[in-house]
Amino acid sequence: MKKEYTIITDATSDMSLQLIDQYQIEVIPMPFIIGEREYTHYADAREVSISEFYRRLRSGEIASTAQVNVATYLTYFENSLQQGRDIIYICFSSGLSGMIQSANMAIAELKEKYPDRTIYCVDSLCASVGQGMLIYLAALQKEAGLNIHQLYQWLEGEKLHLCHWFTVDDLHFLHRGGRVSKASAVAGSVLQIKPVLHVDDDGHLIMMEKVRGRTKALETLMKHMKKDAVDLENQTIFIGHGDDIEHAEKLAKMIRDTLQVKGIEILPIGPVIGAHSGPGTIALFYMGQKR
Repeated sequence: MKKEYTIITDATSDMSLQLIDQYQIEVIPMPFIIGEREYTHYADAREVSISEFYRRLRSGEIASTAQVNVATYLTYFENSLQQGRDIIYICFSSGLSGMIQSANMAIAELKEKYPDRTIYCVDSLCASVGQGMLIYLAALQKEAGLNIHQLYQWLEGEKLHLCHWFTVDDLHFLHRGGRVSKASAVAGSVLQIKPVLHVDDDGHLIMMEKVRGRTKALETLMKHMKKDAVDLENQTIFIGHGDDIEHAEKLAKMIRDTLQVKGIEILPIGPVIGAHSGPGTIALFYMGQKR
């Protein structure tokens, strides 16, 4: 008899509640701080709405985040094990966070306690809605009948084909994270320079291009997808946005008018990622030949 298993991830994945419920994904909540108060970003309920979070960022409040700790991992992982389900945990990119180290510490402890159980930890090398897209694709593979070992191998083989391209509206948020210099942030704001970034094979955030104006930035995202994407007519691609549904839908229309895609999911970027990328971020995710 095939062993039951659970796909677990964390709140950095920015998955919609609909997808979480449909595919029975378990999502570990994560903390963030804004206005000197700590909140928790849940998948199914939020102490601060996403729109309110971004309103506060726009008003000048500073947000920060914290990683999932070992104790939290132990709680969530052991809950699944006690229910008789093995675990495949799909973690936020190790190139952007040290969370995977805490996850592996918890897993090592639980493997001693449950030596006959299977617990896999996958370094997604993905971020935000891109991580969510990888989990969605994994859930489809699980539905298709892959066991936990087969799904682990599938994830390891496919994750570096999940392309991340995005642009931000305000360079000052990237400056706070050490991604651009203060001079570049100031000059970019004055000249309406929009950076185009991607996540590389090591899961790091890399500046690739600078273009002038919002529309040009969206066109550049689509340009990369046209160049690198595979089998688009059978793909559901994902678009993430930092409280900017107008430009997310504009990008979706540009894609539909130019390319044949199976479907497009548009999802908000939550507070844990949004604290670092800022309001107005637009991100495009799809499966390609390579990153």
